[in-house]
Amino acid sequence: MATYTTEIASDKLISDNPIHQRLLKAYLAAKPWIQGDLLEIGCGEGRGVDELLPLAKSYLGLDKIGEVISMLQDKYPGVSFRQAVIPPFVGFKEESFDTIVSFQVIEHIENDRLFLEEIYRMLRPGGKAIISTPNIAHTLSRNPWHVREYLPHELTLLTSGIFDRVEPKGIGGNQKVWEYHEANRLSVQKIMRFDVLDLQHRLPAWILRMPYEILNRINRNRLHQQRGESVIRISHGDYPLVENPEKGLDLFYILWKDEK
Repeated sequence: MATYTTEIASDKLISDNPIHQRLLKAYLAAKPWIQGDLLEIGCGEGRGVDELLPLAKSYLGLDKIGEVISMLQDKYPGVSFRQAVIPPFVGFKEESFDTIVSFQVIEHIENDRLFLEEIYRMLRPGGKAIISTPNIAHTLSRNPWHVREYLPHELTLLTSGIFDRVEPKGIGGNQKVWEYHEANRLSVQKIMRFDVLDLQHRLPAWILRMPYEILNRINRNRLHQQRGESVIRISHGDYPLVENPEKGLDLFYILWKDEK
């Protein structure tokens, strides 16, 4: 795709590197749990295909954007991809997959409970789902592309009412990452000081998306100019998987369906 939104962080734009590496870490962290028939919900531009495909018996990637699916199908001609707007997951049978991954998707879903119930339905007994989503405790401003974001106890409460076992973890950061995050926070505060009427929380999301996109891109470019090589040098290794989700920039949950 020629145009990259800030919501779909690019591995081709230097200013997006910290976000790209943070999103990539979820795929790397998920590897120990990947097996059997794998479904990825929200595969995007295929950031994780190369990482997960060798570990699975089969792989099916879903995304709502047809252009993305066409691009991936051309890039990976032997791999299955499908355009789908979910939930529900129409045409997917019960107990079809051993592993389901969905990274940075649930925050976009209006009916998050149905989304998770459908994942549970599609899992085989003994299977597991791995999901990630931003930890709202560390969100710097309202993201108008997100329906909602979660605190750890909120996501734990939601998932534990559906799955048989929940392992809450987080994608954290080392000092390098938290220094970038703090610089980002200060930069965002400088922008948001002009929002004296708190319009970011009062206006409908669709009105905010274009100004959010413009200001977010300006902010990332400014951080790259200010911090130079430190932006480029952040890698997925700077984002550790942490046992305490409270310490995660992102929540990273393993959700289990018991054997019958």
